[in-house]
Amino acid sequence: MAEAALEAQDYLRERTEAGHRAAGRTPPSERTATRASGATRIIDDSIRSYVGPVTEDEKLLQAPTEAADFTRTDPWRVMRIMGEFVEGFDNLATVTKGVTIFGSARTDPEDPQYEAAQETARLLAEAGFAIITGAGPGIMEAANKGARMAGGRSIGCNIELPFEQGANPYVDTLINFRYFFVRKTMFIKYSNAFIIFPGGFGTLDEAFEALTLIQTGKIYQFPVIMFGRHYWAGLIRWLQSRVLGERKISPGDLDLILLTDDPREACSAVVEAYQSQQRALQPREQASRASRDV
Repeated sequence: MAEAALEAQDYLRERTEAGHRAAGRTPPSERTATRASGATRIIDDSIRSYVGPVTEDEKLLQAPTEAADFTRTDPWRVMRIMGEFVEGFDNLATVTKGVTIFGSARTDPEDPQYEAAQETARLLAEAGFAIITGAGPGIMEAANKGARMAGGRSIGCNIELPFEQGANPYVDTLINFRYFFVRKTMFIKYSNAFIIFPGGFGTLDEAFEALTLIQTGKIYQFPVIMFGRHYWAGLIRWLQSRVLGERKISPGDLDLILLTDDPREACSAVVEAYQSQQRALQPREQASRASRDV
């Protein structure tokens, strides 16, 4: 299990580095260290010594093994988590129209999916939406680039990994997170839709997170758009034949997913859903004002 985990970690680093190289940049992990004044970032790896740096997520999720000083206990981490929420809320408080675009960090700038992500983000930015990504290379870079081309807001929510991931150069608002679940909260809270380009586990995680929240009534009128019919066809067929066939989901659940290859169709779906959201909010706001008046 440990060997498999390390191999997966190495391949994640390889995919991220490949994305930077494809865009003509030296990956952060390969850059020569330079002397800098002021504070330096240090990852605390004192809890684990058998392999490289340990992330804050891993330390939080580990069961305690011995008594430790307060700065290494869960109550202390709760305060750090609160700090991350506050920082995220503070930086994104003005985002009222946002779309998060997910996808592989390894996608080459010459790949049609890169170009499609860039065009989709450009159209959405022209329609007044902020573009939010995980800040990395590949599809994330394409989306941030498209937002910048249209003069829109380009946001990157970076995550601490065992290696330095590095942010793409098209992000104008960069927020660094230690904890995946805090970052995922920001993606949902400040987005009116998710657009899912071809990607791996992280991309699938975000897609199914959104679908679960819609299915359970936590968010509403929230499009989950899977871009790339050929890439996602096998997954959709499996959901239809196996998951729906065995009644693990209902037929309506599959209607929560829009499958497309067209940036304009994706943009139109987001705009229409946003308008529906605003219409649905009006009665709620009127009812809330009426209750306060009473």
